[in-house]
Amino acid sequence: MNLLKEGTEQQAVVKTTLTRKLTVDGLTKAYPVYKVRLDCLFYNDQNDRIATWISQYKAQNEGKAPDSTDRENYNNIIEQFIVESNSDAIRKTQNNIEMVDQREPGVVLADGRIIDGNHRFTCLRRLAVKNDRFGYFETVILDRNIENSAKQIKMLELSIQHGEESKVDYNPVDRLVGIYNDIISTQLLSIEEYAKSTNESENEVKKRVEVSKLMVEFLEFINAPEQFYIARDLQLYYPLEELMKLIKKCRIEDEIEDLKIAAFTNILMQTSGDMTRFIRHIKAIVGTEYQEEFFEDQKEIATKVVDILPEQGKVTTTTIREVIRSNDEIVQELERSMEKTLTKVKKNETKNRPIQLAEKATTFLEGIDTNILLKMNDSELRRLDRQLDKLEQTIAKIRENL
Repeated sequence: MNLLKEGTEQQAVVKTTLTRKLTVDGLTKAYPVYKVRLDCLFYNDQNDRIATWISQYKAQNEGKAPDSTDRENYNNIIEQFIVESNSDAIRKTQNNIEMVDQREPGVVLADGRIIDGNHRFTCLRRLAVKNDRFGYFETVILDRNIENSAKQIKMLELSIQHGEESKVDYNPVDRLVGIYNDIISTQLLSIEEYAKSTNESENEVKKRVEVSKLMVEFLEFINAPEQFYIARDLQLYYPLEELMKLIKKCRIEDEIEDLKIAAFTNILMQTSGDMTRFIRHIKAIVGTEYQEEFFEDQKEIATKVVDILPEQGKVTTTTIREVIRSNDEIVQELERSMEKTLTKVKKNETKNRPIQLAEKATTFLEGIDTNILLKMNDSELRRLDRQLDKLEQTIAKIRENL
């Protein structure tokens, strides 16, 4: 059904006196707001958050996505995901709508697909079960469809969700999923188009593109390709972001692969309560004489981890937390490998500290411009001479111990 045609004819859509200002195709104007019966609307499976939840549903249902042609059942499934993801936020929004009605209009397409307003739509559906007064969603209706205007619609959605002020932040992994789908997988948008839509710099988007690739590699490493909900459940964004910074310090491809294996293995086994800090510990090892030894240890342990992984299609957040991470022997091996190497690095740093300080002192002294001495007065020259005497005495004491 086209909401602007059949919808109005069937009294499922009623125009109000309200408007909402939107920028579509570079043109900003006020669009009329309509009251649309809830059963005429459905969640957008192209939405970044919803795409992550659908990956979870597919993993639990032999790779099958919810059937959007069965609109009521499809909406019920997505509604459950939305409520479970942030029940406190839903409760607060629902209580607010119950007291003062819907205050901010959403945005939908003419076929009923919701582009903006998933939480409000969810709350209204829940309220309408007990009170018919909440049976309508106030929204702008755009006479577009996904098939013919996919890029423009996605850019509008991104602009609304990420480019406007006072929007609730997305889970950073949901954003990674969106970036991966829109820029890498479907190539629907370029980096430039994505950045323009979200009001960000291209460099910021490029960084997240690289982190999204790491996310996909990690999921493949654990036999869970594109099961994005696992990345969200394990809160992978910040450890992967830190890993991306460290990768840039590697000199050759083999180093990068060794680093990924070590990082992915420890993230999977959760050898630290703060995996972002753990990645920083690896940073202290990379570039030292103990790097190769550490990576060899880690790769040997990683083969044991790979052996206990379930086959593809059977890896879930539950199996990771309750089965894989419960292997204390492997976790302890990984922890000992890290502790042993860090101890060696710290001892080496302590041993080399005198050399580092002497090199730094030499650099400072070599930086003195002797031409400036000609401009110094007698008092300043005497003060400098005293300091040079102290330096010579200090050097003499150090030499006595060599």
